[in-house]
Order: sequence, then structure tokens, then C-alpha cells
Amino acid sequence: MRLKNKTIVTLVAEGVEDLEYYVPVMRLQEEGAKVLSAGLDLKPVRGKNGLVITPDAMIEDLKASELFAIILPGGWAPDKVRRYDVVKKLVKEMSDANKIIGIICHGGSIAISAGIIKKGQRVTGSTGIKDDLENVGGVWADEAAFREGNQVWGRVVADIPDFNRELVKALVEE
Repeated sequence: MRLKNKTIVTLVAEGVEDLEYYVPVMRLQEEGAKVLSAGLDLKPVRGKNGLVITPDAMIEDLKASELFAIILPGGWAPDKVRRYDVVKKLVKEMSDANKIIGIICHGGSIAISAGIIKKGQRVTGSTGIKDDLENVGGVWADEAAFREGNQVWGRVVADIPDFNRELVKALVEE
């Protein structure tokens, strides 16, 4: 229960990668965290593989000052939510406050749009966004998971165990 009384949010939208959402959520709940699912509205969304997620909160109602960390899971959802200013604003505020940001697979698309990738920093994710990550100054690292400052990066679904280990380690250290 190392994360008891800590509120962590994970962003969801239609097409989120089911496992990159559910597995980290369950792992953080094991540590006692209160994990909220946040969407653009409160309508249930269907994950990329068919699981249904009902958001607990609307992204626009969240305040970075009240959150301990944020997770940006992959799938097709990041390409949809990265277009909304409210999403970019929340992620940027979390970054500016040096709070932990978990980024896996296509979640890096949101990090790009929020402007939180610093030139020369290590990044990873789906190879589908490798060029995008490099074009904003990231240095591609073909590694399962690692921490880079306040960001915890994970490559793909197969790397979720490594991502979860790095994420929990970073959160416990904060």
C-alpha cells in the first residue's frame, strides 16, 4: 500500500489499448492508489480490443495540483485526445509541476502535442510514432521501459510488466 491516498489519473477515449489501460490501473490499485479514468465526457468508451471503460471524471474538471501522477496509455485514443486543448493543458501542467507521467506505446503522441519532450531526452513507444518522437527532439531508445526525469516510458503491450515496475518505482520515490 505504498501509494495509499495518492490520486492517479489515466486518460481514456475510444480505441484506448485495453491492456495498457487495465494492467497499470490494477497494479497501481494493488499499491493502494486511487486511480481515476478520465475522458472528454462521461460516456463509456470501447477499448481497441472491445473492453468497455466508463470514465470517472471529465478531463476538463481535473486539476494538476490535486493529482499525484498521470498515465497516457496507447492504442488509437492518443491520436484523438491530443487534439483537445484541455488534454494538452493538463499534461503540460503535470509536467511543469514535475509530477510523474507514465507514457506507453502511442501515448507519446499526447506528450508530443503537449510539448513536454525536451530536445535530447530518451523516448520510446510504438515504432509507429518513432519518427514523430525524433522529429520533436527525442532520442529513440529501443528499450522496454525506463524513467527519464519525471517521465516513465514504455514501448508496447508486451512491455507492460517492465513499464509497471518502472512506474511504481518512480511513484514510490516521489
